[in-house]
Amino acid sequence: MAQAAYRPYAPLDVLKPVADAVWIVDGPEIAFGYLGLKMPFPTRMTVVRLAGGGLWLHSPTAASPALVAQVAALGPVRWLIAPNTLHYWWAPDWRRLFPEAELWASPGVAERAERARRPLAIDHRLGAVAPAAWSGEIDQLLVAGDVLTEAVFFHRPSRTLVLTDLIENFELARLRSPLWRALVRVGGAADPDGSTPHDMRFTFRRQRAALRAAAEQMLAWDPERVILAHGRWYETGGAAELRRAFRWVL
Repeated sequence: MAQAAYRPYAPLDVLKPVADAVWIVDGPEIAFGYLGLKMPFPTRMTVVRLAGGGLWLHSPTAASPALVAQVAALGPVRWLIAPNTLHYWWAPDWRRLFPEAELWASPGVAERAERARRPLAIDHRLGAVAPAAWSGEIDQLLVAGDVLTEAVFFHRPSRTLVLTDLIENFELARLRSPLWRALVRVGGAADPDGSTPHDMRFTFRRQRAALRAAAEQMLAWDPERVILAHGRWYETGGAAELRRAFRWVL
């Protein structure tokens, strides 16, 4: 196997406890097109077990047999979440394995998946308000941009905010290439000052007021921790990290 370009958050494909009824899974590296290059991105799934025992899977990672067995041992998979148009690729695999699960996706995901020849059988579209299925425990927002629309979630019992690409926080020491390190630093997504990447900020220029309102709502939730899809996530001091990362729009 080729050496990963981004040193992994080992062990991969393993449930890692975050808080009561909340786990993350660090998945395999992907190569994503950026400025004409293929930049390495680590992947991360969040798993929440709701009070009724059903599992809520956010941004599913690769469905390895060992990981699927671990997840199934936690409880029945009820909801699969594709939070934006960049985080849906492995959802069809989980859907085949758990056909009884409902697949919820942000606006634009179905069309993006179709163009990528990775069609999704989407049951429901994510909106600005949490559906009855999880509204008692998980709040949500829909942050709409010209290019990317992302659903944001807050697990109230554990005070855990779950983001995808609105904040990226790459640890430079994990990037093997000096070129990637330079791009991440210039792009505004380098730990310890990870934020919304500069190119993505530009796509929200017409929705800046709405993005500011969304950031203010996230701060009002006062999260203790913030899970990110890419890079080091924030285990403590979540509200302070949010205020720092979104200072460009607040």
